[in-house]
Amino acid sequence: MAEQSPVTRRIRIGISSCILGEKVRFDGGHKLDRFLANVFGKYVEWVMVCPEVEIGMGIPRPTVRLVQVGDNVQMISTKGADFTDAMQQYTASRTLALVQERLDGYILKSGSPSCGMERVRYYDTDGTPRQRGSGIFAGGLMKAFPFMPIEDEGRLKDSRIRENFVSRVFAYHRWQQLKADGLTRSRLFTFHQSHKYLLMAHNQEGVRRLGRLIAQPEGGCSIEEVAKEYFKEFMAIMKRTPSRKSHTNVLQHMAGYVSKHLDTDDRSELTEMINQYRLEHLPLIVPLIMLRHHARKLKVEYLIGQVYLDPHPDELMLLNQL
Repeated sequence: MAEQSPVTRRIRIGISSCILGEKVRFDGGHKLDRFLANVFGKYVEWVMVCPEVEIGMGIPRPTVRLVQVGDNVQMISTKGADFTDAMQQYTASRTLALVQERLDGYILKSGSPSCGMERVRYYDTDGTPRQRGSGIFAGGLMKAFPFMPIEDEGRLKDSRIRENFVSRVFAYHRWQQLKADGLTRSRLFTFHQSHKYLLMAHNQEGVRRLGRLIAQPEGGCSIEEVAKEYFKEFMAIMKRTPSRKSHTNVLQHMAGYVSKHLDTDDRSELTEMINQYRLEHLPLIVPLIMLRHHARKLKVEYLIGQVYLDPHPDELMLLNQL
C-alpha cells in the first residue's frame, strides 16, 4: 500500500543450501525449512551457498568442530584434517563474490561450524567445550555485510524475530532501490517520512535522531555522507525487535489521523481493536487492516504512504502471529 518506486528486481537472499532441502549435510541429509522454501520463497530469489561442500569436503564427510588455539579458531575434522586455511581463504573470496550478487539478506544454518551465526560451540585442544561464537564463514560474512539483515534459521522459528527479519529485508531492498534511482536529499526525506512509523515501532528516539540527521543544511555534509550515516543508523534501529507496547503506541498515533473523521461507532471500534491487541486478545494484523481501511476510505495520504501499514506481503501471514 505504501507508495514506492516500481520494483526493478526481485529480492535476493543468500542462504545455506541445506535449508532449502539440498542434501549437502555431513551425513548426506538436509534441513529443509518449509516456510522459507515454500512460502517466503515465492517472493525472493535464493543464492544458495554451502561452504563445506564448496571447499571440497565432500558428501558425506567427517564432522568438524571449531577448536580454540590461543586467539585463533581452527576447523578440525574428527579424522584430524585441518580445514582452517581452506575455509578462511574461501570465506574471503566468497564474500567478495557475494557483493556482486546484490543481496538483500542472508539466512545461515544454526549451529554449523562454518555457517552458525552465534552460539556455535568452540572446544579446547583437549576436547573440552568452552565458549560459543560464530562459524568461520558466518563470521566473515557478517564482517563483510555489517548492515545487511542476517539471521539463522533456528532463530527464525520465533515469530517476532521472523517478522522483524523479513521487515528488515524489505526495508533493505527499498534502500538499495533508492540508491539505484539516485540519491537526493528530497528522495532521502521521502524515504524517511514513509518509514517513520515503522521506525517508531522499533525505537522512538531513533526516529528523532534520524530526523535531525536529514534536517542538516545542504551546505554541510554531502548527500552521500548523510545517506551513509543515515543508513547505518536506520538498520541499527530496525534490528531492534518491536514490542507489543511499541506497536500499540504506533497504532494509537496513526489512529489519531483518522479518528476525528470517524463517527462514534467506527471510532469506538478502532479504539477497542487497538486495546484488544494491547491486551494480547488480537493479533497485530486486525487493527492494522482497520487502519488501512480508514486511511484509504478517508484518503489520508500521509498514512497511505506509511510502510508500517504494509511492510511485507500479507500472504506471508507474519503479522497474524504478533
